[in-house]
Amino acid sequence: MELARPESVSDAVASLGNGSVALAGGTELIPLLRDRIVSAETLVELRRAVPKGIDGTTIGAGTTLGELEVDPQIPDALREACRLAASPQLRAAGTIGGNLLQATRCWYWRLKFPCRLHGGERCHAREGEHREHAIFANDFCASAHPSDPAAALLALHATLRTDRRELPLMELYRLPTEDDRSTTTLAPDELIVEIDVPRPDASTYLKAMDRRRWSFALVGVAAARFGGETSFGLAGVAPIPWATLDAPTPLPGTAYKTVILDALVKRARQAVAA
Repeated sequence: MELARPESVSDAVASLGNGSVALAGGTELIPLLRDRIVSAETLVELRRAVPKGIDGTTIGAGTTLGELEVDPQIPDALREACRLAASPQLRAAGTIGGNLLQATRCWYWRLKFPCRLHGGERCHAREGEHREHAIFANDFCASAHPSDPAAALLALHATLRTDRRELPLMELYRLPTEDDRSTTTLAPDELIVEIDVPRPDASTYLKAMDRRRWSFALVGVAAARFGGETSFGLAGVAPIPWATLDAPTPLPGTAYKTVILDALVKRARQAVAA
């Protein structure tokens, strides 16, 4: 395996594709490489190529979660989502751009069962153990997206800039289908460069976990109020970050999540009320 260290976004993009994989903080990619879920001929290190830091409402994709959680310019929902996302060591290394592209924590996928995300014909979670899985959009794949910051950015109406386009955060994600098993719209040689985060009147992020700290969300609820409108972003409840509260379709083992969701949404509404 080779390591490329480009100095610019354009050089990094030119190095991607054809068996190469982007490496940011490495907190997600290194375990996937170790477990042979992801393979790569070349790692393209982004440390010197992708912008980092905070400038008003603009966040460089290379900014770490640890930097975001302590910056007073950052809306409360995103700061809290970053603080709750992982241990201090992982937050010090993991970047916001990489966090948005986290792979599912579904144990069938992680154990390399021939599930639909691996190109198979079955969602093993629907028929098997699925306590931590999705309660929305789970017909084709019942995996649950784990990113806390993605839910916060969804509620905050964040916009992404890649090396070639600008798009609302929600358009970064897509539900997997028979024809396309991917859960993002990002091309293999496309990089997230910056994130623009509007400043709400009030925002919050609440998270239910199996442990009190440093665990993935069973249910995460971000709320942001802009004037008289409150928007939501949800983690741990759908194959992608989810924005609507209507019509959950829990599996037998995930019905408890709907109770947690209702409670967290109520608390979040109260927290951001005028």
